[in-house]
Amino acid sequence: MHPAAVLAPAGILEVDSGQLNIVFGTSRDTSDFVADCLELWWTNRRAVYPGMRRLLIDLDNGPEIASSRTQFMKRLVDFSDRHQLTLELAYYPPYHSKYNPIERCWGILENHWNGALLTSIDTALDWARTMTWRGVRPLVQLLEGAYETGVRLSKSAFQPVATRLKRSEILPKWSVVIQPNTG
Repeated sequence: MHPAAVLAPAGILEVDSGQLNIVFGTSRDTSDFVADCLELWWTNRRAVYPGMRRLLIDLDNGPEIASSRTQFMKRLVDFSDRHQLTLELAYYPPYHSKYNPIERCWGILENHWNGALLTSIDTALDWARTMTWRGVRPLVQLLEGAYETGVRLSKSAFQPVATRLKRSEILPKWSVVIQPNTG
């Protein structure tokens, strides 16, 4: 098989409302891609949450978004500052993705388009738009652009970012809070 395109999916599930947001990228699943998906989601959905000052983000601890990933942490600090939001990052431990509701969404999407000929990007997006998650259709978007793998900050470049990360004393890898810089 020689696909014309490869899509990388990212999902954001708004747990309280049940609204599923799926972003398909035309490049790779990287720290920058995930950060751009978060930015796109917040830009499109912040009006639904007026006055929101804190986001609790459950993450699957994948290599692109781990709390040790310097580029990802830098991008989230920047996001926090830009939108004046406190971010609380809660990571699922390894091999516990079964407890992450977003993982169930992917299974439903796979079953929904099972057997469909996804011959174009538009066809894949259209199929994703017609699935339902708990009776609600997802908001589906395409994020085009090329993402480089392996982007890292040097130790000295990461130092200012590291000082902004408040790690849990008990679970430092799995619980991180980022406060916006108000100055």
